[in-house]
Amino acid sequence: MLKFPSEAIDRRRLLASLLALSAPSAAFASPHKKVAFKPSAPPLVTVLGDSITAGLGVATDLALPARLQSALGQMSVNARVFGFGVMGDTTLGGLSRVERVPAGTTVCVVALGGNDLLQGADPSWTRANLRAIVQHLKERNIRVVLAGMRAPALLGVDYARRFTAIYPDLARELGVFYAPDFFTGVIGVSRLMQRDGIHPNAEGARIIAERLAPVVAQALRG
Repeated sequence: MLKFPSEAIDRRRLLASLLALSAPSAAFASPHKKVAFKPSAPPLVTVLGDSITAGLGVATDLALPARLQSALGQMSVNARVFGFGVMGDTTLGGLSRVERVPAGTTVCVVALGGNDLLQGADPSWTRANLRAIVQHLKERNIRVVLAGMRAPALLGVDYARRFTAIYPDLARELGVFYAPDFFTGVIGVSRLMQRDGIHPNAEGARIIAERLAPVVAQALRG
């Protein structure tokens, strides 16, 4: 005669099966299998600039972008810095290529205006270009650090005042981070400049980067 399991046994088996299914990852995870997690890449900082950003006359590992990445690292801020500088670029040149700022950029340092000064550009023209650059970056949800520049008085007191005011005024108006006068104290100091008197040497680039780094770090924190 065949014997069937009792109802009590069936209930115990059913309960055990339900408990096994409800246990977290019990049905899927093996105690001997390790799950590998791929670490996320450090945030990307892009420096949109001219020949100073491009590192004219300086080895790549001693130029401004590399120096900025090193300065951030010394502050325990993990980030990748990409130098997007073009020699001779004015603010209009920066505007013409702002769309090519790499996708995935978290913070963009806008370091333009030196060539506008050299060409005696109207401050209102420079202001309009910088405003358009910043607005474009903000539309892409990229945080902006606007690197200020102080115009020398030898260009005329009124001109110097109007040009220098562009940067803090725009930073306030557009609600972006501001790094004041990042080149002051380097330009005109022979031991920090190359022979042309326009471009910083490796030591000058280090000083500029260390001035920018705290503001960039703040921008990375949001």
